[in-house]
Amino acid sequence: MALERSKYLKVRKAQAEGARTVEELKNISDIVIENDTELEEVETLLQNACKCKNVSINTIVEAVKNGADTFEKVKEVTKAGSGCGRCKSIISNIIENKR
Repeated sequence: MALERSKYLKVRKAQAEGARTVEELKNISDIVIENDTELEEVETLLQNACKCKNVSINTIVEAVKNGADTFEKVKEVTKAGSGCGRCKSIISNIIENKR
Protein backbone atom coordinates (compact mmCIF):
# COMPACT_ATOMS: atom_id res chain seq x y z
CA MET A 1 0.00 0.00 0.00
CA ALA A 2 1.42 3.35 -1.02
CA LEU A 3 -1.03 5.52 0.91
CA GLU A 4 0.78 8.11 3.02
CA ARG A 5 0.78 7.31 6.72
CA SER A 6 -1.04 10.55 7.55
CA LYS A 7 -3.85 9.65 5.14
CA TYR A 8 -3.94 6.07 6.42
CA LEU A 9 -4.39 7.38 9.96
CA LYS A 10 -7.15 9.77 8.84
CA VAL A 11 -9.03 6.87 7.24
CA ARG A 12 -8.69 4.72 10.36
CA LYS A 13 -9.75 7.57 12.65
CA ALA A 14 -12.78 8.29 10.46
CA GLN A 15 -13.68 4.59 10.48
CA ALA A 16 -13.64 4.66 14.27
CA GLU A 17 -16.05 7.59 14.04
CA GLY A 18 -18.37 5.64 11.73
CA ALA A 19 -17.15 6.31 8.18
CA ARG A 20 -17.91 3.35 5.93
CA THR A 21 -17.82 5.07 2.51
CA VAL A 22 -15.51 7.54 0.79
CA GLU A 23 -18.26 10.16 1.01
CA GLU A 24 -18.62 9.63 4.77
CA LEU A 25 -14.83 9.74 5.09
CA LYS A 26 -14.70 13.09 3.34
CA ASN A 27 -17.50 14.45 5.56
CA ILE A 28 -15.72 13.36 8.76
CA SER A 29 -12.13 14.22 7.88
CA ASP A 30 -10.16 16.74 5.88
CA ILE A 31 -8.57 14.05 3.70
CA VAL A 32 -7.74 14.93 0.11
CA ILE A 33 -7.66 11.98 -2.27
CA GLU A 34 -5.33 13.06 -5.02
CA ASN A 35 -5.67 10.37 -7.69
CA ASP A 36 -7.35 7.10 -8.69
CA THR A 37 -4.63 5.00 -7.05
CA GLU A 38 -5.23 6.68 -3.69
CA LEU A 39 -8.97 6.33 -4.16
CA GLU A 40 -8.61 2.58 -4.74
CA GLU A 41 -6.40 2.24 -1.66
CA VAL A 42 -8.82 4.23 0.48
CA GLU A 43 -11.79 2.16 -0.75
CA THR A 44 -9.90 -1.05 0.05
CA LEU A 45 -8.96 0.26 3.49
CA LEU A 46 -12.58 1.24 4.21
CA GLN A 47 -13.62 -2.36 3.60
CA ASN A 48 -11.13 -3.68 6.16
CA ALA A 49 -11.64 -3.55 9.91
CA CYS A 50 -8.59 -5.45 11.13
CA LYS A 51 -5.41 -5.26 9.10
CA CYS A 52 -3.46 -7.75 11.24
CA LYS A 53 -5.98 -10.55 10.80
CA ASN A 54 -7.38 -9.30 7.47
CA VAL A 55 -10.97 -9.16 8.72
CA SER A 56 -13.46 -7.14 6.70
CA ILE A 57 -16.02 -4.65 7.95
CA ASN A 58 -18.71 -6.95 6.53
CA THR A 59 -17.42 -9.88 8.60
CA ILE A 60 -17.60 -7.77 11.76
CA VAL A 61 -21.09 -6.52 10.87
CA GLU A 62 -22.27 -10.10 10.32
CA ALA A 63 -20.81 -11.20 13.66
CA VAL A 64 -22.64 -8.34 15.39
CA LYS A 65 -25.89 -9.21 13.61
CA ASN A 66 -25.43 -12.79 14.81
CA GLY A 67 -25.14 -11.73 18.44
CA ALA A 68 -21.53 -10.71 19.05
CA ASP A 69 -22.37 -7.61 21.09
CA THR A 70 -19.01 -6.93 22.76
CA PHE A 71 -15.47 -6.47 21.48
CA GLU A 72 -14.45 -9.71 23.18
CA LYS A 73 -17.23 -11.68 21.47
CA VAL A 74 -16.37 -10.21 18.06
CA LYS A 75 -12.70 -11.05 18.67
CA GLU A 76 -13.60 -14.61 19.62
CA VAL A 77 -15.78 -15.15 16.54
CA THR A 78 -13.69 -13.33 13.92
CA LYS A 79 -10.17 -13.10 15.42
CA ALA A 80 -10.29 -9.34 14.65
CA GLY A 81 -8.55 -7.37 17.37
CA SER A 82 -6.44 -10.31 18.48
CA GLY A 83 -3.28 -8.94 16.85
CA CYS A 84 -2.15 -5.43 17.70
CA GLY A 85 -5.60 -4.29 18.89
CA ARG A 86 -5.56 -0.96 17.06
CA CYS A 87 -8.85 -1.84 15.37
CA LYS A 88 -10.72 -1.94 18.68
CA SER A 89 -12.27 1.50 18.16
CA ILE A 90 -13.50 0.54 14.68
CA ILE A 91 -15.01 -2.69 15.98
CA SER A 92 -16.56 -0.87 18.95
CA ASN A 93 -18.15 1.64 16.57
CA ILE A 94 -19.63 -1.18 14.50
CA ILE A 95 -21.04 -2.80 17.65
CA GLU A 96 -22.47 0.50 18.86
CA ASN A 97 -24.05 1.43 15.52
CA LYS A 98 -24.72 -2.07 14.20
CA ARG A 99 -23.34 -1.09 10.77
